[in-house]
Amino acid sequence: MDSSFTLTIDWLAFTVLASNPQETMKVLGGDWSKAKGGFRGYPLSWMRADGLRGVGKLGTNAPRRPNEIHVDLSGGLASALTLDQIRTLLKWVHKQQGHVTRIDCALDDRAGTVPVATIREAVAAGQCVTRAAQVRHIVSNLTHGTGATTGETMYFGSPQSQTLLRIYDKRLELQSKGQENSQEYGTRWELEFKKDRAEQCARALATLDEADWKELVIGLLRSYVDFRQIPKDAENEERYRAPVLEWYALLTEG
Repeated sequence: MDSSFTLTIDWLAFTVLASNPQETMKVLGGDWSKAKGGFRGYPLSWMRADGLRGVGKLGTNAPRRPNEIHVDLSGGLASALTLDQIRTLLKWVHKQQGHVTRIDCALDDRAGTVPVATIREAVAAGQCVTRAAQVRHIVSNLTHGTGATTGETMYFGSPQSQTLLRIYDKRLELQSKGQENSQEYGTRWELEFKKDRAEQCARALATLDEADWKELVIGLLRSYVDFRQIPKDAENEERYRAPVLEWYALLTEG
């Protein structure tokens, strides 16, 4: 498989059971400082902020689970880690009797070969086969000045589900924020896995060579949503057997 996608891990959250805050912060690296309040129900918390890059939060000392530690690494911090560093961290989490509670896998179509509009039109034409119960299309605009569009996103699934796919114009998002590297991006396909799905994905990634990560994530994407040449009067079985749309095949298979 030689897809045009590039892969980054854009969010990572986990809980470990046999550790202490100092050891965990040492493993994560960076400068952590004690926060005033709690975090996700944990009375004690620490925070790591790297300017525009992102935020890390660590919570511990829950009344009935005093040795449990929960960590959230937001997009900027997680995506700054190499895949090898992510794999090392995942192995450490499992060694500490821990589990991953959320992992976001971002597949970037950096050339923007398939714009969000193409995906929206395919959904409207009934050419989408998905396990998601719902699909939403959100457009964001400025409320002043030109009223320019600052974002466009397709959501497959709900925020409560264990799998949520976001497809959005990453270049447009970065441009609206004045980021100089906006031209390095195009359309982002971001799979958000939570709870059991997150742990299953994390365990699979921890055992694979870096070269096989992208193929695994693309396989998870294709199992969740497919775009096919579906006749309008097709029965359910026909929908799943219809040929894949050319642009989707090129994007995911190369």
